[in-house]
Formats: sequence, C-alpha cells, structure tokens
Amino acid sequence: MDNDFSRDITELVSAVRSSDVLVMRFISAGQRLVLDFRATDVDGPLVRLVEPVQSVQERYRHLAQLRPRMALPEKIVAVSWPRFAKSLGASPVWDEVMKRVSDCGHPASVREAMLTLDELTAHERAYQRSAVEGEGFRTLWSASPAHR
Repeated sequence: MDNDFSRDITELVSAVRSSDVLVMRFISAGQRLVLDFRATDVDGPLVRLVEPVQSVQERYRHLAQLRPRMALPEKIVAVSWPRFAKSLGASPVWDEVMKRVSDCGHPASVREAMLTLDELTAHERAYQRSAVEGEGFRTLWSASPAHR
C-alpha cells in the first residue's frame, strides 16, 4: 500500500494491548476476526473468524456461545483494519496479538491464531474472486453492450 497508515496502526496496537475483546473488520473480507484475550486455566485466548452480525447484542450472544465458561466482557471493541487482510500477519498489530495470545501460556491458542490468520487470508482471496466473478454480488452496470 502506498498510503501511510502508521497512525491507524499505532492506534490498533494500542487497542490490542488494552482491550479484552476486539472484533476486527476488513475492507475486502466478509467475515470478522474475533480476538478474545481472556483466559483461564482451562480456556485459552480465542482468535477466530466469525460472520458479521446485525447488532451489538447479537455479537454478545454469539460470544457467549463461543465462550460458554466465560462471563460476558464489559465491552467489545470494534476496529477496522485499513489494509487487505494478508498484510495483517506482517504488521505490528499481529505481533501484539501473538504476544498477548502467547503470554497466556496456552500453546493450542497460539496455533489456533496462526491457523486463523491463514484462514482469513484464504477467505479474503475467495471473497475477492467471488466479487470479480459476480458470485453473490450484483454489478452496477452490465458487461453486455447497451442497446441504443
């Protein structure tokens, strides 16, 4: 990317450091990335792709289903990733995500986070391909010549 997103990145790193639960939106992926850094002796942090929801209440209900042994968080922070999802893995934001996940001492959560990043990248590619091919998307104009 040619644009300078350093301010956005700094703010996102700060959000990852200070928030228990974040939901990350992407510019060209239909799914969201849930980052739940809360952990117990039994449950490690959660890093998972999820479908978009219609409301905050629905996100809380979905989080309760994903984390049935955890109390609901006081707040869920929603952030937007200003680049393509594939750039997340090479960013300071992902470094901070992985630091928080690994600091909890659950190796399975570290593996899950890395697999989820791979899944997100693959999903973004498929989503972009669908948009180009018109699968599940509507065009604003037709590729067929218009009759005059």
